[in-house]
Amino acid sequence: MTQQRLDFTQASPDAVKAMYALEAAIARLGVEHSLLELIRLRASQINGCAFCVDMHTSDARKAGETERRLYAVSVWRETPFFTPRERAVLAWTEALTLLPQSQAPDDVYAALAEQLTPAEMVNVTLAIGSINTWNRLAVGFRKMPE
Repeated sequence: MTQQRLDFTQASPDAVKAMYALEAAIARLGVEHSLLELIRLRASQINGCAFCVDMHTSDARKAGETERRLYAVSVWRETPFFTPRERAVLAWTEALTLLPQSQAPDDVYAALAEQLTPAEMVNVTLAIGSINTWNRLAVGFRKMPE
């Protein structure tokens, strides 16, 4: 089993406090909680963040997400379980999480623009950036699920 390298929350509490402040701001931007959890889960799956996958599946369940949809997040394209809005956001999440490979393609952006307002597009993008930062902290320092 992998050993934690360091506890980033103790090593730099001010940095973590700033991340929590960002999360609080994101929560106030009006993106539905269920959609935020799908973003967090999908990015964490792509980034191989065991801690975050564990946390966000649990958080999504507590918020009323079904087991069936949670199991299908990694294969969302092949299922009928997600709305067009959720599909557009999941595709955007993948494109931005895999930015060096994807370069945020025009077709993914166009699908997002069909489903979200410009403000929602910015807010979702901020949420994607935030979870990617958390993933880098947790994976880089090997934070393990409890």
